[in-house]
Amino acid sequence: MARRRTALALALVLVATATACGSDDPLTHPWRPGGAGTPVPATRTAPPGDATGALAGAGASSQESAMQAWIAGFQAANPGATVSYDPIGSGGGRTQFLEGAVDLAGTDTPLDADELAAARARCAPGEVVELPLYASPIAVVLRLEGIERLALSPATLAGVFAGTVTRWDAPEIAADNPGVALPDLPITPVHRSDESGTTETFTAYLAGAAPAAWPFAPSGTWPLAGGQSAQGTSGVVQTVADGEGTIGYADASKAGGLGTVALRMGDAAVPASPEAAAALVAASPVVPDRGPTSLVLELDRAAADGYPLVLVSYVLACTAYDDAATTDLVAAFLAYVASEAGQEAAAQAAGVAPLAPGLRARVLDAVARVGERT
Repeated sequence: MARRRTALALALVLVATATACGSDDPLTHPWRPGGAGTPVPATRTAPPGDATGALAGAGASSQESAMQAWIAGFQAANPGATVSYDPIGSGGGRTQFLEGAVDLAGTDTPLDADELAAARARCAPGEVVELPLYASPIAVVLRLEGIERLALSPATLAGVFAGTVTRWDAPEIAADNPGVALPDLPITPVHRSDESGTTETFTAYLAGAAPAAWPFAPSGTWPLAGGQSAQGTSGVVQTVADGEGTIGYADASKAGGLGTVALRMGDAAVPASPEAAAALVAASPVVPDRGPTSLVLELDRAAADGYPLVLVSYVLACTAYDDAATTDLVAAFLAYVASEAGQEAAAQAAGVAPLAPGLRARVLDAVARVGERT
């Protein structure tokens, strides 16, 4: 009981700190492409706490930079606590969580019906926790000498990854980029080799925005045979960076110095931005009937303010574990991640869009249920 009171007290301190620490307006948090590894300022760490023990996590590689910032901030305030995170991909993270191999997981897609049933069995007698704690644009990255940005329509982008647009000086690309000197060079698309929520988000966008050019259902597994592939977000970025004429897709926090694609929306070419991620999250209601600790968002990409290729990523946990110490440590860590301090740490390190106040309040309410028996 004493441990539970400590965890709840920390959560309350975090909420109070978040209320007092300024605005959640995503426009106040600049996107920092290539911001992975940016030191977390001291003001971004959690309030002093006495959380102890070890947590193991695994999952979405898109969350890696943000998770590093969250872990650094939390451990700085709680020297007796250790949190690890293996960025093995969303599919691997969900599998390890369902099997009980990790305490928490990151995933770029929510649990499907079968996974949700398995997670409820794993978490019994507690409940499953699904919290949207990370929102970021997916950047289409390229390496093309002398070109830092191109504009591509959805149909052209789909054709590039479907293999029907094969050269950089193709008429479709030239039409999207009047006046740009395009090289006579073959296109090398790079996709994820592992099951990935980033891939599912990317293919869902192509299927919705350009169905004639991308006649494949959204999937976390790349739907085409062959082609260049790489493991994880970092692997895709490295493969693109090491080539010439290469193009891939990755969380914007990992784009670094690569060229990027602005998506043609009508007459405008819209680049990736955290404001787009914030706008999509703000326009997306919570899916009903999944329970008070499962806050899955029903994304409406048509409502996106500009750039629609946005990833919303979740942290999976349980409201109860086999031992009270793990339960209390999960509660304390999630409370920090959802606090304004934690959200600003992620914004500084990875350029993600902080949670809006209303959604953050719902997330913190869900976190407060960790440790309660049903």
